Amino acid sequence: MNVVFSWIRGSAAGCALIVAASLVLAGCGSDDDNANYVEQPVEVLYNRALDDLGAMNYKAAAKGFEEVDRQHPYSVWATKAQIMAAFAYYQSNKYDDAIVALDRFIQLHPGHRDIPYAYYLKALCYYEQISDVGRDQRMTQQALEALAEVVKRFPESPYARDARLKVELAIDHLAGKEMAIGRYYQSNQQYVGAINRYRVVIERYQTTTHVPEALHRLVESYLSLGVKQEAKETAAVLGYNFPGSEWYQDSYFLMTGEGERPPDETRRWFFGLF
Repeated sequence: MNVVFSWIRGSAAGCALIVAASLVLAGCGSDDDNANYVEQPVEVLYNRALDDLGAMNYKAAAKGFEEVDRQHPYSVWATKAQIMAAFAYYQSNKYDDAIVALDRFIQLHPGHRDIPYAYYLKALCYYEQISDVGRDQRMTQQALEALAEVVKRFPESPYARDARLKVELAIDHLAGKEMAIGRYYQSNQQYVGAINRYRVVIERYQTTTHVPEALHRLVESYLSLGVKQEAKETAAVLGYNFPGSEWYQDSYFLMTGEGERPPDETRRWFFGLF
């Protein structure tokens, strides 16, 4: 979040300087067709929205920035107000509204200096909606794609490093989902389904923290099916790549009867039965 607030502080400071140098626009009074509509100078609208943002009144801030764009669509403030409205929606966890505003900004201003931030903020909107591994991971996939786009498009931007870290976390989360399904199948003796899920983790998410367990669960599942040669080969891969892992110690015990096996309580916890 530091990069988010760094950007907003920089934007607010820049806006203040521009306000001081800009010409005051005269208001036009009330509109007869809409008693609630009062046209006001652009700097008045913008600064009021900034005040609401500073007071954490995000709903009012978003509406205020949108009013800048509505009343003064051809001013330099309108462009800035569009992304500021998106930021206000993001701060109030109105992610869908923020994404809509960001997509509009990206479409209208592809060459704007704040485009890297717009892509990054959009990715955050998806990322912060990632749910636990027991739920559908469509949002995780969308976050992964949006974060990867930030890295691809703006590799030298200040947002790329954080995006890369979040990409790794999102990938790890997707692997965790596959592991959860695999454990469920295995605990219900559906070993073929479990093996397929564990192999997805090993082949598609091989840089994640879940690989040692996936290999061990494969050993268990192969042994449960009586396929000892495959179990032996998988245990050898586990031992070669993760020789100090507790998962290898458990697999070694299963294959040889030697060493120390984790207590039943620990094994039940790994299967998510507590």
